[in-house]
Amino acid sequence: MSDSNSKSLRETVAADYEGLAKRLTRCLGSSDFAREALHEAFLRVDRVSDAVPIHSPVDYLFRTALNVAKDRRKSDRHLLNSAEIAAIMDVPDDRPDPAMVTEARIELTEFQKALAELPARRRDVFVAAHLDHIPHREIASRFGINVRTVDFDLQHAMEHLSRRLGRSVLRRLGPRPKRKSSD
Repeated sequence: MSDSNSKSLRETVAADYEGLAKRLTRCLGSSDFAREALHEAFLRVDRVSDAVPIHSPVDYLFRTALNVAKDRRKSDRHLLNSAEIAAIMDVPDDRPDPAMVTEARIELTEFQKALAELPARRRDVFVAAHLDHIPHREIASRFGINVRTVDFDLQHAMEHLSRRLGRSVLRRLGPRPKRKSSD
């Protein structure tokens, strides 16, 4: 009587497979899922020990199949569903391509060259205002000049940089530049 539990459980599955499947379907809500759980429970029958007698093989199989289903659902929660996979696949790649990286490096090098061509104070004023975001009054006191001179240095620095880089100067504050008349 070394494998009486295994034998009893196999015989129970063979005799009442449809009844167990219907009962599991009511609990799990899916006929396919119930049959998969019952099949997995049947595969585990050979591992059942004879140390403890099984009084109700039908109930034992039913509980085993429910536990199998519970374990399957728990492991499926860690998997992505098709909608989540589709959402991940739709995320655009915003990283710059190698051509854009190379172009940006060239532009930066050109900017650094054009910045180096400026007189020292004008370059330092530009860096303080546009890269370090220091207020004009603080820049003026730091360099011992007035605020109007800071504005003048910034204007000339921007004009030089825009000419060298082939860009237009956008003014945020102040009057519009005077148009040169062709008279």
